[in-house]
Amino acid sequence: MKTNGNTVLITGGATGIGFALAQKLSKLGNKVIICGRREHKLNEAREKLPGLHTIRCDISNAADRKKLLEKISSDFSDINLLVNNAGIQRNIDFTKGLEDLEKNEDEIDINFKAQVYLSASIIPLMKRKDSAIINISSGLGFVPLASFPMYSATKAAMHSFSLSLRHQLKQKGIRVFEVVPPTVYDTELKGKPIEKAEWMSSSAEVADAVVEGIEADRYEIGIGASKPWITASREDLDKAFGNINH
Repeated sequence: MKTNGNTVLITGGATGIGFALAQKLSKLGNKVIICGRREHKLNEAREKLPGLHTIRCDISNAADRKKLLEKISSDFSDINLLVNNAGIQRNIDFTKGLEDLEKNEDEIDINFKAQVYLSASIIPLMKRKDSAIINISSGLGFVPLASFPMYSATKAAMHSFSLSLRHQLKQKGIRVFEVVPPTVYDTELKGKPIEKAEWMSSSAEVADAVVEGIEADRYEIGIGASKPWITASREDLDKAFGNINH
């Protein structure tokens, strides 16, 4: 698939992987729209990247999604790429019963439900033959980290959703890519960037891998430490689970 001349909507596009993709795709000659919940972050992104289109939207909110779709339909009717990137990651301790879960239930809405509803709404707008949906999942969707149970589960759901969506959209000619990054140190997934470790990747590295994978029509794009997990056996995945949850 070509990586220039597209009209792209990136959710959670003001920071981290989303903004790195916005930068990369803009430089390649694409029209890029990002959406996010925080107006000041959208403004900062637009200052860093002139020509970027921004829309304030909480994608977990149905009313906000409706307004986003109306804006896209009226101003960007040639949309042909959707990047489902928005996500949050929270520690949830189920030994506390409902206490942690009720404080963080928006994790399910943002990481999975919103992506499903947004995809279903955008697909009818994709009239171009060279259209695609790019789902940002995670290595934790293959090997869960028990301290982030809902994040891991929603990313596993995104993997399953990507498989089904790819099969359904095949006849329409809409490609479905799944990006499987490892831990990315320069994002705000946990609220702020984290200390870099050797096995982690940067947002820019992920963006480079995404573009390379799209150009090669590689529908599952494994990156860095997560790359082997895509084709690993159940035995190897179980062993990895034990290693990261010791």
